[in-house]
Amino acid sequence: MFSIGLTGGIGSGKSMVADWLAEWGAAVIDTDRIAHDLTAPGGAAIEAVRAAFGAQAITPEGALDRNWMRERVFADPDARRQLESVLHPLIDQAVRAQAERAQGPYVVFVVPLLVESGRWRDRVDRICVVDCDPETQIRRVQARSGLTRDTIGRIMSAQASRADRLAAADDVIVNDESTDPGALRRRAFQQHQRWCARAAQSTDGHITHG
Repeated sequence: MFSIGLTGGIGSGKSMVADWLAEWGAAVIDTDRIAHDLTAPGGAAIEAVRAAFGAQAITPEGALDRNWMRERVFADPDARRQLESVLHPLIDQAVRAQAERAQGPYVVFVVPLLVESGRWRDRVDRICVVDCDPETQIRRVQARSGLTRDTIGRIMSAQASRADRLAAADDVIVNDESTDPGALRRRAFQQHQRWCARAAQSTDGHITHG
């Protein structure tokens, strides 16, 4: 099936775009949501996380303590790699299972760290970046999450730069401060239509980039 890798920095609006693409019929597989399910109470990753990091990594409700883990992986690159070694195989397994069941004109893999991972260029037909300027990202994340500017800055510094994301992109959907939701939705729908057309033209399941 024709495939899109959808990404963007924190606060870029990629989840909103992904929800619209699903509404319009695309098969959407969100790796962030998979990771949340794996680390929710009773999730498949919880016991492995507990074994790797101790009981302090788990909330009283039985979920991953995201605030504790965020501070840990920021402070210790080895901890980040350890967490990834627990989560990535489980995420990949879930992604493959969902992709096998996917129905629609094309499939969208929503991957927040798509560019950073270096593992997706050969797995998708096109990479799409939902783009906005860094200051807009910070304001949006502050408004929705209450995180401090410093914490948001550290999250952004751990992600690819805006320039690197755009350099990797085949398609860009702009969602800057001047973009109202109606305009963003129209841009996303236009892109959806272009992908539907490309998917329909594909005879071997793969279209060259460009």
